[in-house]
Amino acid sequence: MEGKKMKDRKVAYNNAATRREFLVDACKSTLAVSCLGAGRAEETPAPKKQFPKGKYVDIHVHLGQVWNSRGVLDPKMLLEWMDANDISQAVVLPLISPESYFYPITPHWVLEQTKPHRDRLIPFCSVDPRSVNLGGYKGFLDILKRYRDAGAKGFGEHKWGGAMDDARNISMFKACAELKLPVLFHMDNLRNKDKPGLPGLEKVLKEVPNGVFIGHAQGWWSSISGDVTARNFGSFPKGPVKPSGAMDRLMDTYPNIYGDLSAGSGANAIRRDLRFGREFLIRRADRLMFGTDYLARKQHVPQFKLYDSLNLPEEVQAKVFRDNARKLLGLNPA
Repeated sequence: MEGKKMKDRKVAYNNAATRREFLVDACKSTLAVSCLGAGRAEETPAPKKQFPKGKYVDIHVHLGQVWNSRGVLDPKMLLEWMDANDISQAVVLPLISPESYFYPITPHWVLEQTKPHRDRLIPFCSVDPRSVNLGGYKGFLDILKRYRDAGAKGFGEHKWGGAMDDARNISMFKACAELKLPVLFHMDNLRNKDKPGLPGLEKVLKEVPNGVFIGHAQGWWSSISGDVTARNFGSFPKGPVKPSGAMDRLMDTYPNIYGDLSAGSGANAIRRDLRFGREFLIRRADRLMFGTDYLARKQHVPQFKLYDSLNLPEEVQAKVFRDNARKLLGLNPA
C-alpha cells in the first residue's frame, strides 16, 4: 500500500512538473511573439523625406546689410518673403567684385547667415579672378574647396569687370568644374563682357566642357533674339524676338549652359514676345530655372504675375520652377 502511495505521488509530481514546464514554455512563446511584434512596430517605415513646401525654387536672391539708404534684408525677412510667395528654397548669392554692388557681400558672411536655414537657404560662394597670390588654378581650387566643404553648392553671382573669356576667368571656371560647382554669371557691357553672338561665352563652354554655367543679366538675355546689336546687347530690347538667337544656338550645341530667368532682364526676354517666350520656356524646359534677383524689401518682382499668365504645362512648370535647380545643385529632401 505504501509503495502504491509513493508511486501515485511520483506520478502526480511528474505531471505537475510537466505542467510547469508547459506554462514556462507558453510564457516564453508569448513573450517572444510580443517582442517580435514590438520589433515589427519599431521597423515601421519612417515618413518619406520631403522638400520644404512651396511652388518655386528661386535660383537667385541676395541678403543685404544696412548700407547708405538700403535697408537690411536678413534671413528672417527673406524667409518671410519666401513664405508669402510660395517659395520652397532659394539660392543666396554673394557679391564681391567692386563692379558687382555698392558694398561687398562676402561668401563667409553668406555661409554664416544661411547656416541655421540650410534646408531652405542654399549658399553659393565667389572669388574675384583678379585676386592676387592665389597660385592660379591650384589656388582657386584650394579656396573654392574650402567654401564647398563649408556648404556652398555653387559659384556666383560672378560679376567681375572683365571679359567672359579672360584667361583668369577660364582658370577659375576649371577649378569650379573640378569641384562640381555650377557657375552663375552676370553678363552685360561691364561685367563678364562679350559681344553679340556670344563668342566669349562659346570659348568658355569649349574650354571647360565639364563645367556647368548659368546665364543671367542683359547680355545673356538680349541674346535670345537673332537681331541683337552691340548697341542693345547690354540693355532691355523690346519688340518681337527674331529666330536664331545666340542663346538658342549655344543651348543646341553645348549641354552645359543653362538660363537664370531672374531680374528685369529675364522677365523682359520672355514678355517682350509672349508667344515666342512661352514656346521658348516649353522648348528649353530642361535648361531654364525660375529666379527673382530679390535683394531688397518691398522690391517689385515681375516673375510671379508673368508666369501665372503663361498657362505653362504642369511638367514644364515642375522642371522650370523647381526640379531643374534641385537636380543641378544636388539638393535632397530633408
